[in-house]
Amino acid sequence: MYKNKVLLLVLASIIFAQFTNGQNNTNSPYTRFGYGDISDTNNGEQRALGGVAIGSRSSTSINTVNPASYSSVDSMTFMFDIGSSALISRFSNQNGKNNTFNANLEYITMQFPLSKKLGFSAGLLPYSFAGYNFSSDSINLIPTNTAKMDSISSTRSFIGTGGFSQVYMGISAKLFNHLSIGINAYYMYGTINNYRDVSFASTTGFTGTTQVNTIRANNFRFRLGAQYYTTFNEKHDVTLGLIYEQKQKLNGDFTKITSGVLTDTVSRGYQFELPTMYGFGLNYTYDKKISIGIDYSLQAWKDTKFFWDPETKKNDENLNNRSKLAIGAEYQPKPTGRKFADRIRYRAGFNLSDSYYNVSGASQPKNYGLTCGLGLPLYNKATNSISMLNASLEYGKIGDTNMLREDYFKINLNIVFNEHWFFKRKL
Repeated sequence: MYKNKVLLLVLASIIFAQFTNGQNNTNSPYTRFGYGDISDTNNGEQRALGGVAIGSRSSTSINTVNPASYSSVDSMTFMFDIGSSALISRFSNQNGKNNTFNANLEYITMQFPLSKKLGFSAGLLPYSFAGYNFSSDSINLIPTNTAKMDSISSTRSFIGTGGFSQVYMGISAKLFNHLSIGINAYYMYGTINNYRDVSFASTTGFTGTTQVNTIRANNFRFRLGAQYYTTFNEKHDVTLGLIYEQKQKLNGDFTKITSGVLTDTVSRGYQFELPTMYGFGLNYTYDKKISIGIDYSLQAWKDTKFFWDPETKKNDENLNNRSKLAIGAEYQPKPTGRKFADRIRYRAGFNLSDSYYNVSGASQPKNYGLTCGLGLPLYNKATNSISMLNASLEYGKIGDTNMLREDYFKINLNIVFNEHWFFKRKL
């Protein structure tokens, strides 16, 4: 029976991977810059907490942010988590406003024990999303043989698609009584396409021009994690978490294809990298009912190669360091209660972060997000296990109206299937 379940999950993962490759999770012009919108890979529970994850250590959820957490899984439990989201954005500047909507399946993860002190996790996660589609009309004055000027209208269109995905596997081990360490290994892959198009009405006789810039990249990378956890006076639980990633080269290529008045294909030997990243988090829980957590992380994008030209020894585009601060809290009335209402989890959070890209050479203002959500228990009488349905709502702000401001509402849904697989049934 277990072999059939594992086979079913593997097939579901393959189908999911093929489906998500064709999805867009955003429609923001800001994803034109850098590698697009970088994902923090938070699960549905963590998103309701503002993104708090580094110090999170739970036996009922899969925390891919800190691989040291995998060893907290119960010795008889198999967990399977699938998450989705819907995004409503309003873009505004001094010229007007525009609304967009996107929905997507985002991630799929699984976790199970290898022994009493070893935990294993694997799955498919997003790394970045690129998605936008906007245009503008303009009037051009063209001189004629009669010494007059004709007005010709044109349309400029900008379209972005693609992103990077990552397949990961991770392992975690308990050391001594209060320490856990872990490592994630990722294989990243994907393509980002940025289109620029200038078109004219067919009656004008002018030929339009289209330019496509494509970044293809893939490589392995690793993340190290550690958690120190302890309990004092029976009701007080504290966990300190740390994560670290070393700067890593991306294998890939860049091409620029121009068609229209001029037709040309250019392949440049640009070099690309992913940044050094580190973070720490602290979680405190009182009597299994109230939890409070805080995270801080930093991605050193400023020191990475991005469109690095080996001839000039510099980046054609520069990036900025990205820091993020997240604070979240959770309340559960009666963790061991028998009633449905006793085990509902109420969550809220806040985060503040920097944009890692420049727009027209200028750094962007701080971004922020406000979150809230619920965790609803799903009891399975057949296996005597409790799964969890998590729902959250996030309001956030990116940029400002001097350039372009995005106000968004994001709805996240995920379900964590918690099954007892690793025990012998008695006849």
